[in-house]
Order: sequence, then structure tokens, then C-alpha cells
Amino acid sequence: MNTKRIAALLTSVLASVDCFSANSLDRPTEFQLQLSSANVNQIDRRSAILGTITAASILAPHPSNAAGPGVKNTKGIPEWTLEGGVQMPTLALNTVGLSVEETEQAVRFAKQAGINHIDFHPGKERDGVAQYIAKEGRDGLFLNTKIKKAPPGTSARDAAKRVKVQIDEDLKALGVDSVDMLMLRDSPDCDVIQAQWAVLEKALASGKTRSVGVINFCESALTCVLQTAKVKPAVNYYMLHVGIGRDAHGLRTFGESRGIRTFAYGAVGEPGPSEELLTNPLVKKIGAAHKKSPEEVALRWVTQGGAAVSVRPTTDFGLGTSSCNGSKCESGIQARASSYQWSLTDKEMTALDAVTSPDQNPTLFSSSGCPNAFVRPK
Repeated sequence: MNTKRIAALLTSVLASVDCFSANSLDRPTEFQLQLSSANVNQIDRRSAILGTITAASILAPHPSNAAGPGVKNTKGIPEWTLEGGVQMPTLALNTVGLSVEETEQAVRFAKQAGINHIDFHPGKERDGVAQYIAKEGRDGLFLNTKIKKAPPGTSARDAAKRVKVQIDEDLKALGVDSVDMLMLRDSPDCDVIQAQWAVLEKALASGKTRSVGVINFCESALTCVLQTAKVKPAVNYYMLHVGIGRDAHGLRTFGESRGIRTFAYGAVGEPGPSEELLTNPLVKKIGAAHKKSPEEVALRWVTQGGAAVSVRPTTDFGLGTSSCNGSKCESGIQARASSYQWSLTDKEMTALDAVTSPDQNPTLFSSSGCPNAFVRPK
């Protein structure tokens, strides 16, 4: 990419980000943008510190450590520094569909493997996390849970009340005073989104959570929440896998240019593993070259592309179901924890970037307020 194009790209993106004003940061000159690849990586590091990843970062080469710059835990899993100095591990255990007992077991395996970020739903998964905490203690776990969707037709006022009640119920069930992140699901009603987000901001201010994010927010949902937000979402949690493309049909640039990081799920597809993805000749060929399975290649493409990611324990899952049983679950979690211990080449990353199938809607599990939302079979 030539320097004039980089200058134009950075100038247009910086102009759209609230934290970059004429008073806080001078526009880069073309001379300042006479960049080598090392200079581009310096921009990436600066972007991470400022909490904003520009479109230039997305288009930059694929660094081998790329969940983005940041500290790493003892297992080599990078951590992002969010607003307020919150350290978020970029690899999370996704407990969706597990029973209480399986969730407890999965958390134990994850902790042993060096995965401290636990991404769970209210209900049985939360109760499984609570059982683990009761027996082993919290001890460094990054607890990340989700706000339930309000039933269709719920008023903004009642939807906000439901959020407050759920937060208090979840904290009581977990036996903790706060969690590390609360993530809000979208709604077709912008007033509901804004009212619920205000409750999350109050939870943040009162110490009931250390950070806040959103789930499956398309561009219109992000626009809605940002209209009234006092605190921007730290992350947008949506599906990203080989075939969708690194920019997720523009959603990634849209969010990251506004300071909202990408937290991915579905690295091997949703609502179940994608046979097309896992049997793709290119994915298999790359896996063979590194002595890795197709699912390991698919996961590494996501992490090396700069996103955080939440992973199921194994590929034994479907719509609303998953499992964690014995050695298969333990070895599956260990394999996912080792994702940062090897790298795809730039050539391999570029080839995987270019794959166009299986293509899916990144915000597949959004509400009807976003396009092409998933409809559960009857």
C-alpha cells in the first residue's frame, strides 16, 4: 500500500473516532507516514494502547503474535488492556450448551491449560462456574457473562429493570461482588438497547462489572448504542471464521474504527461445526504442513488476524448443545490453549483471507433488528 493511500486512510479513520480530535492529536503528515513494515507495527501497538484499532491495522500484514499487542500470561495467551486498565485474556472458554457439571469440569480443564477467561450464559452454565468457584476459588478467572434478551414487545423501562435484576441475581449465584465483563445482546428496539446499556454503565460505575461489551451488534445496533453511550462497548462479540473474511463484511472496520474491539466466536462455524470449512483442501493442506488439525488452523487464522476468540471445548456441539466429557474435552481445551504457540505464514494467512466459503452472517444470532438473523427451527 503506497504512502498516499495510507495517509488518506488514516486521516479518514481518525476523523471518525471520537478520541482523536483536532485538540488531542495532530493529523499525520505524509512525511510521517513514510512507513516501513516495522513502523506499521508501531501504529498497531499505539492503537492498542489508545483502545482503537484503525482500518490500517486491519489491512496491515499478519503478525505472528496477533491477537494484538499486549502482555501475555504464563501460557503465552495475549491480554488486551481495556479502558480502566482491565486486562482481558484474548482466548476464552465458551461454555454454551454445557450442563452444570460439564461447565465446572470445563472451567477446571481450562484453568489447568492456562485459559482464565470464562465466557458463560446465565442459568446452568453460570451455576457450573459458581460450583467451580465454591470449590477452587476465583483465583484469577476473568468472568464474562451475557445479559438475556428481553421478550419481544418489552418496554424500554421494563427491559432496563430486567437487566438490573439479572445482574444482581447472577452475582449472588456466583458468590462474587463483581464480574469482569457484562455483554449486552441486541434488540430490534433502539430504545431498549439504549435503556439496557445505561444499566450496564451504572453497573460499571458501581463496581459490579469491570468492563462492558455487546453481542451480535450489526452496524445499525452499534450506531444506536453509541448515540447515547457514556462508555463505549469494549468489544463486539460476533462470529468470525475462514470464509467470512477478515473484515466480516465491513462490520470489523465499522466497529474497530470506533474503538470497539472484535471478540469472535464460531471459529469452526455455527450453529454447528462447518463440514465445508473443516474439509476445505486449503485448510487441510496448511494443517498437514504444520502437523495441526483443520480446527486448529481455523482457530489460528482468527487469533493471528488480531481478534480475541471464545472457543468450545471440542467440535462435539450443535444448536444449544455442547459437551465436555473426560479426556477428549481436556485434550481439546489444551489444543486450543496452545493456539499462540505456533504461527501461520503470511502467505498462508493471505490465502485463508481469500477463501469465500462457507460465508455466514457475522451477527447470525442477532435479533430481527439486524439483517439475516437466525431463525430457530420449529
